Amino acid sequence: MTELDVAMLLADIALILVIARVAGRIAQALGQPAVLGEIVGGLLVGPTLFHGALAATLFPPEVRPYLSVPANLGLVLFMFAVGLECDFGRIRGSGRIAAGTVLGSTLVPLALGAALAFHLLRDRHPASRPGFVLFIAVAVSVTAFPVLARILAERRMSGTWLGTVALSSAAVCDLAAWSALAVVQVVAGGGRQDHWQVLLVVPYAVALFTCVRPLLERLLSRRGPDRMMSAGNLAVVLTGALVSAAVTQALGLHFVLGAFLFGLVMPRMEDVGFRAELLHRTQFTTTLLLPVYFILAGLNVDLSQIGSAGWWDFALIMAVAVTGKFAGTWLGARSQGLPPRRAALLATLMNTRGLTELIALGVGLETGLLDHRLYSVMVLMAVVTTLMTGPLIRCFARPEDSAAPDADEDRPPRAPAGRTGRGSADRAGAPAGRETLW
Repeated sequence: MTELDVAMLLADIALILVIARVAGRIAQALGQPAVLGEIVGGLLVGPTLFHGALAATLFPPEVRPYLSVPANLGLVLFMFAVGLECDFGRIRGSGRIAAGTVLGSTLVPLALGAALAFHLLRDRHPASRPGFVLFIAVAVSVTAFPVLARILAERRMSGTWLGTVALSSAAVCDLAAWSALAVVQVVAGGGRQDHWQVLLVVPYAVALFTCVRPLLERLLSRRGPDRMMSAGNLAVVLTGALVSAAVTQALGLHFVLGAFLFGLVMPRMEDVGFRAELLHRTQFTTTLLLPVYFILAGLNVDLSQIGSAGWWDFALIMAVAVTGKFAGTWLGARSQGLPPRRAALLATLMNTRGLTELIALGVGLETGLLDHRLYSVMVLMAVVTTLMTGPLIRCFARPEDSAAPDADEDRPPRAPAGRTGRGSADRAGAPAGRETLW
């Protein structure tokens, strides 16, 4: 890098932080999650406006490769935090409703997404046709667990029984989506000579759960007299997340899968404050680094070039994504006896996509499954479906949906209130007054 490139890189990072902060505040003022404003801010500085002149001036092509380094580091920490927040113990207390929600919000979108993929294949030639079909099916079935947790915290629904069901269902859907995404990469990369190396991820995952997790539990149980995590322990955890990301990347899978997997194997200690502290410590770094990823994603989105065919694709993708997720969740919850209005509210929450969808789409673009036009359309779908969540919640929610679990008069009789609700409130994030991870 030349001295001018270094200066431009530092200036670009400073500009990105300003854009993210301003756009996030505007989104919050409009009743939307801050991350939505940051994603839209990334789109606005992309090539969509002014025929790309603004993007070329602010973010010259020779500087963009260097921006990918902090962006990827932010992704690693973010996906580690997503895995860390996935507490599948919640689903044991959510009962049949959560099981029906998971099945409906996963199977129906997958089926409709596969049908959509066959339609989109008519005029496209992706790197792998089977991989393309599976990827589109996964892309329209994603739920953004971190954004959902933030929305629930802001609307005082984290401690409610319905909020617990939504979070536990989203955690299982996230695990299914990232597992399916790993399969997509295997299918899409089937022509490589080293394709067999991907199979090594199975013994690697087993080693993480059987060997690394007990070691981490013993290490992290040693807390100081102030009960705070030591700098050494934090360094061990973050090093493990980076190494895990490097391992899956070396095996032919995307590095976000390794970071997510390491977050999953983190010990679920009885001290709930341990995970809250770890999430808080990683939050500052991701707050600085993830906006760089939003800008890079926006630089690949050019809505001015998608044409009339692209807008028809967008309308069809929106119809499939919203119908599949909403109808699947609603039917699954109704089949287990949840009242219609509350089933509709749960379906609205599960239709949230946000940053999780953006990361999955980035994997599809990197693997050659998406062209830039379809990538642009899918990113727009992620933004619009997340934008819909707030107004729809206001439409379906009632005051009792934000009350303590004991006040939920129409909840199913088998659903536990005290322990599950309290645990969900502790794990979902901070109170609305404090910013949390996306």
